Amino acid sequence: MRLGAYECVLKQGSRVLDIYKTEHIQERHRHRYEFNNDYLQEYERNGMMCVGRNPESDLIEIVEIPGLKWYIGTQFHPEYQSTVLKPHPLFVDFIKTAIENQKK
Repeated sequence: MRLGAYECVLKQGSRVLDIYKTEHIQERHRHRYEFNNDYLQEYERNGMMCVGRNPESDLIEIVEIPGLKWYIGTQFHPEYQSTVLKPHPLFVDFIKTAIENQKK
């Protein structure tokens, strides 16, 4: 069981790096799941990029699909660090993208 905050290093050129505006983040976890790194190259060959990695365990924490308007998947729970007055940066970016897409 992974509980609590874990460090994550974001990949240069990724959307999440643009969102967070820092290369090193910490996010809270509460799960028993892991990305199987044996399939990393196959995922990336097919368009899903592994863009956030735990530096200690080498576990993938964040994936995104750059070919889509907005696709970000996380192993952590961004809602744990989100409030009404200070929403999590991933939620803010998702809503901004949805609004921009609706205007088109």
